[in-house]
Amino acid sequence: MSKLSTELEQAFQAAALRPTAQRYAVLEFLAEHHVHATAEEIFGAVNRYDPRASRATVYNNLRSLAKAGLVREVMSEGKAARFDANLRRHHHFICERCHTVEDIPWFDLPHSAGRAALGGREVSKYEIVFRGVCLRCRNSQPEGGTKS
Repeated sequence: MSKLSTELEQAFQAAALRPTAQRYAVLEFLAEHHVHATAEEIFGAVNRYDPRASRATVYNNLRSLAKAGLVREVMSEGKAARFDANLRRHHHFICERCHTVEDIPWFDLPHSAGRAALGGREVSKYEIVFRGVCLRCRNSQPEGGTKS
Protein backbone atom coordinates (compact mmCIF):
# COMPACT_ATOMS: atom_id res chain seq x y z
CA MET A 1 0.00 0.00 0.00
CA SER A 2 1.41 3.41 -0.97
CA LYS A 3 1.96 6.21 1.51
CA LEU A 4 -0.91 8.20 -0.07
CA SER A 5 -3.27 5.20 0.14
CA THR A 6 -2.41 4.76 3.81
CA GLU A 7 -2.98 8.48 4.49
CA LEU A 8 -6.34 8.44 2.67
CA GLU A 9 -7.49 5.34 4.55
CA GLN A 10 -6.50 6.97 7.85
CA ALA A 11 -8.31 10.18 6.87
CA PHE A 12 -11.51 8.26 6.11
CA GLN A 13 -11.24 6.39 9.43
CA ALA A 14 -10.60 9.59 11.40
CA ALA A 15 -13.61 11.26 9.76
CA ALA A 16 -15.76 8.14 10.32
CA LEU A 17 -16.64 8.22 6.63
CA ARG A 18 -17.01 5.06 4.55
CA PRO A 19 -14.41 5.06 1.74
CA THR A 20 -16.59 4.09 -1.24
CA ALA A 21 -14.73 3.63 -4.53
CA GLN A 22 -16.02 6.91 -5.98
CA ARG A 23 -15.45 8.88 -2.75
CA TYR A 24 -11.93 7.50 -2.57
CA ALA A 25 -11.31 8.41 -6.25
CA VAL A 26 -12.44 12.01 -5.68
CA LEU A 27 -10.23 12.49 -2.64
CA GLU A 28 -7.30 10.70 -4.29
CA PHE A 29 -7.52 12.99 -7.34
CA LEU A 30 -7.42 16.12 -5.17
CA ALA A 31 -4.63 14.78 -2.95
CA GLU A 32 -2.46 13.69 -5.89
CA HIS A 33 -2.85 16.73 -8.12
CA HIS A 34 -2.63 19.57 -5.57
CA VAL A 35 -5.08 21.64 -7.59
CA HIS A 36 -8.15 23.61 -6.70
CA ALA A 37 -10.43 21.82 -9.14
CA THR A 38 -14.08 22.48 -9.86
CA ALA A 39 -16.59 19.68 -9.38
CA GLU A 40 -16.82 19.43 -13.17
CA GLU A 41 -13.03 19.03 -13.51
CA ILE A 42 -13.04 16.38 -10.79
CA PHE A 43 -15.92 14.58 -12.52
CA GLY A 44 -13.98 14.55 -15.80
CA ALA A 45 -10.86 13.13 -14.16
CA VAL A 46 -12.68 10.50 -12.10
CA ASN A 47 -14.93 9.52 -14.99
CA ARG A 48 -11.90 8.80 -17.23
CA TYR A 49 -10.83 6.09 -14.77
CA ASP A 50 -14.29 4.92 -13.77
CA PRO A 51 -16.94 5.64 -16.44
CA ARG A 52 -19.61 4.47 -13.99
CA ALA A 53 -19.03 7.57 -11.84
CA SER A 54 -21.89 9.93 -12.54
CA ARG A 55 -21.87 13.70 -12.19
CA ALA A 56 -24.37 13.45 -9.32
CA THR A 57 -22.18 10.91 -7.51
CA VAL A 58 -19.14 13.18 -7.75
CA TYR A 59 -21.11 16.21 -6.51
CA ASN A 60 -22.62 14.20 -3.63
CA ASN A 61 -19.22 12.81 -2.67
CA LEU A 62 -17.66 16.29 -2.69
CA ARG A 63 -20.44 17.43 -0.36
CA SER A 64 -19.82 14.45 1.95
CA LEU A 65 -16.05 14.97 1.93
CA ALA A 66 -16.44 18.68 2.70
CA LYS A 67 -18.92 18.00 5.51
CA ALA A 68 -16.51 15.42 6.98
CA GLY A 69 -13.67 17.96 6.82
CA LEU A 70 -11.60 16.04 4.27
CA VAL A 71 -11.77 18.74 1.59
CA ARG A 72 -12.38 22.48 1.68
CA GLU A 73 -14.66 24.34 -0.66
CA VAL A 74 -13.10 27.54 -1.99
CA MET A 75 -15.71 29.99 -3.18
CA SER A 76 -14.99 32.36 -6.04
CA GLU A 77 -17.39 35.18 -6.84
CA GLY A 78 -19.62 34.23 -9.73
CA LYS A 79 -17.48 31.23 -10.56
CA ALA A 80 -17.84 27.55 -9.81
CA ALA A 81 -16.66 26.50 -6.37
CA ARG A 82 -13.27 24.83 -6.25
CA PHE A 83 -12.20 22.07 -3.92
CA ASP A 84 -8.96 21.74 -2.00
CA ALA A 85 -7.57 18.67 -0.21
CA ASN A 86 -4.85 20.68 1.55
CA LEU A 87 -6.27 20.74 5.06
CA ARG A 88 -3.36 22.55 6.69
CA ARG A 89 -4.31 26.10 7.60
CA HIS A 90 -3.67 28.39 4.66
CA HIS A 91 -5.17 31.30 2.77
CA HIS A 92 -5.85 31.61 -0.97
CA PHE A 93 -4.95 33.90 -3.84
CA ILE A 94 -7.27 34.02 -6.87
CA CYS A 95 -5.91 35.47 -10.11
CA GLU A 96 -8.42 37.79 -11.74
CA ARG A 97 -6.98 37.06 -15.20
CA CYS A 98 -6.44 33.30 -15.42
CA HIS A 99 -8.66 32.38 -12.42
CA THR A 100 -6.10 30.04 -10.88
CA VAL A 101 -6.32 29.53 -7.15
CA GLU A 102 -3.06 29.33 -5.21
CA ASP A 103 -2.35 28.44 -1.61
CA ILE A 104 -0.80 31.19 0.51
CA PRO A 105 1.01 30.16 3.72
CA TRP A 106 -1.01 30.78 6.86
CA PHE A 107 -0.50 33.88 8.95
CA ASP A 108 -2.60 35.03 11.87
CA LEU A 109 -4.29 38.38 11.99
CA PRO A 110 -3.62 40.50 15.05
CA HIS A 111 -6.24 39.66 17.68
CA SER A 112 -7.58 43.21 17.62
CA ALA A 113 -8.02 43.26 13.81
CA GLY A 114 -11.67 43.51 12.92
CA ARG A 115 -12.91 43.21 16.50
CA ALA A 116 -15.03 46.37 16.22
CA ALA A 117 -16.29 45.40 12.77
CA LEU A 118 -17.35 41.98 14.02
CA GLY A 119 -19.64 43.60 16.55
CA GLY A 120 -19.53 40.83 19.13
CA ARG A 121 -19.93 37.98 16.62
CA GLU A 122 -18.14 34.79 17.62
CA VAL A 123 -15.69 33.64 14.93
CA SER A 124 -14.81 29.94 14.89
CA LYS A 125 -12.43 30.08 11.91
CA TYR A 126 -11.45 32.37 9.11
CA GLU A 127 -9.60 32.39 5.83
CA ILE A 128 -8.34 35.28 3.77
CA VAL A 129 -8.84 35.27 0.02
CA PHE A 130 -6.56 37.62 -1.87
CA ARG A 131 -7.48 38.65 -5.41
CA GLY A 132 -5.27 40.19 -8.03
CA VAL A 133 -2.87 39.15 -10.78
CA CYS A 134 -0.66 36.10 -10.29
CA LEU A 135 3.05 36.12 -11.02
CA ARG A 136 2.64 34.12 -14.23
CA CYS A 137 0.09 36.56 -15.67
CA ARG A 138 2.04 39.57 -14.44
CA ASN A 139 5.24 38.27 -16.01
CA SER A 140 3.51 37.49 -19.31
CA GLN A 141 2.40 41.13 -19.58
CA PRO A 142 4.06 42.59 -22.72
CA GLU A 143 6.68 45.19 -21.86
CA GLY A 144 5.14 48.64 -21.92
CA GLY A 145 1.65 47.10 -21.98
CA THR A 146 -1.14 48.41 -19.85
CA LYS A 147 -2.38 46.56 -16.85
CA SER A 148 -6.04 45.70 -16.71
